[in-house]
Amino acid sequence: MTGGVGYRAMMQNFLRGEGLAARAMRSSALTVGGYAGSQAMRLASNLILTRLLFPEAFGTMALVMLVMQGLAMFSDVGTAPAIMQSKRGDDPEFLDTAWTIQVIRGVCLWIATCILAYPAAQFYNTPELVQLLPVAGFSLIIAGFGPTRIHSANRHLILGRVTVIDLCTQAVSLLAAIVFALVTQSVWALVVSGIVSVVVQLALYSRFLPGRSNRLRWEKESAQELVRFGRWIFLSTVAGFILSQGDKLVLGKYLSLQGLGIYNIGYFLASFPLLLGTMVIRRVLIPLYRERPPKESRENFLKFRKLRFLLSAMIFAMLFTLSFLGVGLVDLLYDSRYALAGGIVVLVAAMQVPHIIALTYDQAAVAAGDSDQYFVLAATRAGLTLTGLVLGAQYYGLTGALLGQGAAYLLSYPVVVWLARRQGCWDPFHDAAFAVLGVALAALAIWMNLEAISGLIAMNSPPN
Repeated sequence: MTGGVGYRAMMQNFLRGEGLAARAMRSSALTVGGYAGSQAMRLASNLILTRLLFPEAFGTMALVMLVMQGLAMFSDVGTAPAIMQSKRGDDPEFLDTAWTIQVIRGVCLWIATCILAYPAAQFYNTPELVQLLPVAGFSLIIAGFGPTRIHSANRHLILGRVTVIDLCTQAVSLLAAIVFALVTQSVWALVVSGIVSVVVQLALYSRFLPGRSNRLRWEKESAQELVRFGRWIFLSTVAGFILSQGDKLVLGKYLSLQGLGIYNIGYFLASFPLLLGTMVIRRVLIPLYRERPPKESRENFLKFRKLRFLLSAMIFAMLFTLSFLGVGLVDLLYDSRYALAGGIVVLVAAMQVPHIIALTYDQAAVAAGDSDQYFVLAATRAGLTLTGLVLGAQYYGLTGALLGQGAAYLLSYPVVVWLARRQGCWDPFHDAAFAVLGVALAALAIWMNLEAISGLIAMNSPPN
């Protein structure tokens, strides 16, 4: 009976408790559950759309998203993390000022997308970008009107409605993509579904998230705080663009549109464990670091150690399950046009090991408001990643680019240690344990799929 009562009490605390630990556990569970649902729909979308569209469509869309995400990240002023970490994060004047900056930024981004359409089309030798980019870029204006209530929900670890809204938005976007793919048989299906997605998301956030509506307002003190915090976040997101999109930035020039489309499919399958881990860490660890800094006490440090081991183990389990399946998974899900994606899955997964080991450290600096330290790490990673990608692609093609990216993650580790030590959260025992495990699992996955990896050499030649 005692055990049953204890279990019921634990479940009630998990479901209804308002303490930090209970909210963190619920938020983690909701994030994982929502992400699993999201990835299931993305996979369904891939399976359907790869049969309705040619690989070139996915390659072209990758270039569209590259330009749009580049502009978005190059103009990021850190509104979301500023609201999450600021003492004024619940102040209406602060929130309205942040929203006003966000709206202005969205309009500027669309104008920049229109300006860059022709140069991007020339650089990547893809004339369709002249028409595609201005239309796709209009979604940036719409997204700019997104309410700050989404950031407030993240700040207080209240993510239930956010998760449901995001899943509903993705379902509508998937349906739109399928319908327009049947009608147009072209990349325009992906562009239109992207616009549908941001419109639906804005409507649902505005209608169903609790809190007051934003209005245009400019409060000087709030603007100054946002600018002070955001200047380093801006520089960090410039570096973040290279980290998240550098592969496509470089490979878009070295591969044909068909090759880039195949790479995108392989990268999608291999990257979702890392993306899930990143999402959980950003949504959960920033509030935890803010309220219980690990350098404040040994007890806090040990609690973060347990959480860090749990998160790393979760990501590794998913990552190497996909990696071991490799070629067989691609053969099962896709047709012969995407066969080379199997080798890409294995290599991308193996090269992510150093990055996953260090994944839980950088958010400590963001939570403490030390965005300058975070920038140092982001800039180091970006510089090394871009160098590794360019040199690897130039001499060894696609395989070399992926190996160069993995080397960059490894070489940036000393800077990770520097940042983690300053925040009191470096855990060498965790890092050593997962480094040994990661190397062993990566070597095994590569050995199991060696024949498929050798087939990637065919994608090494530049298209022009």
